[in-house]
Amino acid sequence: MEMINPRELKNLLDEQYLRYNDRQFIATDPIYIPHRYSSLQDKEISGLFAAIFAWGQRTTIIVKADELMRGMDHRPYDFIRSHSPRDLRIFNQFRHRTFNGEDARYFIRFLHWYYSSHDSLEKAFVPLPGEIDTGPALQRFYTLFFHLPEAPSRTHKHIATPAKNSACKRLNMYLRWMVRHDQHGVDLGLWKTIDTAKLICPLDIHTMRSARTLGLLSRPIADWLAAKELTEKLKIFDPHDPVKYDFALFGMSVEMGRKTDIQSL
Repeated sequence: MEMINPRELKNLLDEQYLRYNDRQFIATDPIYIPHRYSSLQDKEISGLFAAIFAWGQRTTIIVKADELMRGMDHRPYDFIRSHSPRDLRIFNQFRHRTFNGEDARYFIRFLHWYYSSHDSLEKAFVPLPGEIDTGPALQRFYTLFFHLPEAPSRTHKHIATPAKNSACKRLNMYLRWMVRHDQHGVDLGLWKTIDTAKLICPLDIHTMRSARTLGLLSRPIADWLAAKELTEKLKIFDPHDPVKYDFALFGMSVEMGRKTDIQSL
């Protein structure tokens, strides 16, 4: 399908962005997990796990992320910093799809190492001067995350990297949560040194379906190049904050599952 009139498309995207960027949807979205906490570090840690778990049904994602946080007594930063080896036993039987207790323990190990010398995860994702988007930062985070000698090979599948041409949907969503700030209060907007213009739109089956229907995406597979292509198209409508339209594309796709209004555009 060819892209519809740019002005009409911008009006549609803006309308749907305002419709779905609404706090009433928080309770049914994985972003509900970090919203429950007050400290920066608790939000960062719980948000990272919620984002990494974000495949499958949203209800299940929330339940499993809550289960993991409950294992940390809902004080994830304190747990990360001061847990004992004995405390980790509670995660032995943890499962969420392919994520298991071994993965949970390594995530905790990495976060313990990281927070021993940094006060925020933001520093692990900041683009360097001259980098046009967060792609290189995601590659560096992948390398940093797995640099510890005890990193299990099985855990590599849970942290994506553009170096493998992954769309990095979950990490891009995590960055959207942490970086974007607006008056609607859904995204957390905790990190101030990453430019929203450098974020890449999270790309999954929902956003891909809407994007292709609207003529915003030609690439047939959901990979890094497709995520970049979509983001560049969205910059036509808002060059400073293109990923805000993730709300619109995701919400419209969910609606398409129930009706076909979008097909009549």
